[in-house]
Amino acid sequence: MINAAQIKEQMEVKGSDGKHVGTVDGMDGDRVRLASGGMLHTIELDEVEEVKEGVVRLKHTAQEATKPWH
Repeated sequence: MINAAQIKEQMEVKGSDGKHVGTVDGMDGDRVRLASGGMLHTIELDEVEEVKEGVVRLKHTAQEATKPWH
């Protein structure tokens, strides 16, 4: 499991397909708060595959990750 302390504000969030999902705005417990399209959204911490080189990569594609927001 990913340690929430690894995730920092302003990190880019990408889907498993490498496409941009948003930018980390902070953490709310076990949820990653991110800004995308001028709105704030959250993603469960367990949806994060890895944090590497300043990028938060998700287990799902960008389309799958953002589908609940629409």
